[in-house]
Amino acid sequence: MSGRVGHRKRLVCVTAANLRANHLYLTGHSDFFPADCYGASSAKERTGKMIQLDVAGIANPVWTDIPTEAKTGKPRRFFRKRAWVREFFSKHNIKHGDTISIERVDSHHFRVSPFESKGQRDCPTSFIFNSEPDGDGPRVIELFAGCGGMALGFKDAGFRTVLANEWDREACDTLRANITDRVLNCAIQEIEEFPEADVVVGGPPCQGFSNLGERVPNDPRNQLWRQYFRCIEQVLPKVFVLENVQPLLKSAEFIEITRVAKRLGYSIEGRVLNSADFGVPQTRKRAIIIGSRIGTPRYPEPTHADLSKKNLLDRNLLPWRTVRDAIGHVPLEPTGLNWHIGRNPTEKSKLRYRCIPLGGNRWDLPDELTPDCWKRKTKGGTDLFGRLWWDRPSVTIRTEFYKPEKGRYLHPVAHRPITHLEAALLQSFPENFNFCGRKISVGVQIGNAVPPILAHAIANNVAGMLGVDQSASNYKIAAV
Repeated sequence: MSGRVGHRKRLVCVTAANLRANHLYLTGHSDFFPADCYGASSAKERTGKMIQLDVAGIANPVWTDIPTEAKTGKPRRFFRKRAWVREFFSKHNIKHGDTISIERVDSHHFRVSPFESKGQRDCPTSFIFNSEPDGDGPRVIELFAGCGGMALGFKDAGFRTVLANEWDREACDTLRANITDRVLNCAIQEIEEFPEADVVVGGPPCQGFSNLGERVPNDPRNQLWRQYFRCIEQVLPKVFVLENVQPLLKSAEFIEITRVAKRLGYSIEGRVLNSADFGVPQTRKRAIIIGSRIGTPRYPEPTHADLSKKNLLDRNLLPWRTVRDAIGHVPLEPTGLNWHIGRNPTEKSKLRYRCIPLGGNRWDLPDELTPDCWKRKTKGGTDLFGRLWWDRPSVTIRTEFYKPEKGRYLHPVAHRPITHLEAALLQSFPENFNFCGRKISVGVQIGNAVPPILAHAIANNVAGMLGVDQSASNYKIAAV
């Protein structure tokens, strides 16, 4: 899933009005820019703190703020400084319907570039309809596919991907390198027609539901599930699987999702699954919604359990897999190979790393090494600057796992954060999985992914719902 990509990049579709007036509409993206960049309606009255725009094709950075409406104080629809837009449109031959990328580099620093022109992209689905993927297993469509954690689980369970859709280009490169070449690199809104499939899976962006930030009831990112259901309504798969963060199940959107699914003839259920219960060395909890036109939705049975809390019901289950199980064989010193790459910490950071014992956290830092902001934060934050335990599963791997100030991401014994390779292994990716892209992009791909082992358990369960005999070499699907 590419949900958290929305924290660092937004797509803006160019309209005819934009071309006439030489501006970009920022509607729905006001949460993407720092709060202090919004100034008064008139620059003579007050400007906000300037943000830097590095605009593709324009030599000098653009410095601008965003004005607000005089009466309401709400953000206006465009940057205050707009003279550069005409040059940008001209240099890149931007046309109505093209998509612009605005990517965050830092809090007040952004990069503006063409995402891809509609003429170049135009969602060439013809190759998907005119060819058939190899194999004879059930057909699956992967939406919001990210780098392919869910897709890998379904592939290993014998499913054939007929279409994978993801708008992050480097994640698409990873999909092609590991899963399938049947990848469309575009926003889901641009796909007009979907191929036939037995199953549709996907994880629409989840920032609006996440516990890590303020949950805004009308956050536009919440509404991409409607595009997901546009595919469901068109394809009418036998089963669909929707993955997201836990708060979704208690949201108004879940009530609406249930209503839409039932209108389309699906029985639907949502549960929270703990990845550790299925063999992932990580206690990552995700909401899994399953809809079925072929009976009552079923969920995979746990295969593992917390050994310290075992009871008569799960005494035959395997113990949770641990950090040691996943990365105990990885060299303590990063080699630079296969994403076993480290940071370049300051001397003060190195001193801080050495102060944290196994299972410790920021509270173990001496006063002289504790940042002032942490001194003022006297409650909570027990995972910040935390060190992992060898003999427990990891905490949830997020997109900035290489920053220990973001969570419990210090190696159990080495005085450093975990590397990209170690994070991928804790997510249950195989060691030979080929991640493509820049360091930051691959970090986002890893942190956003559905753990493949959890995905495999879900896929096997879905295969059972379809009546697939997985002991046979030929996968046959029961008729609806």
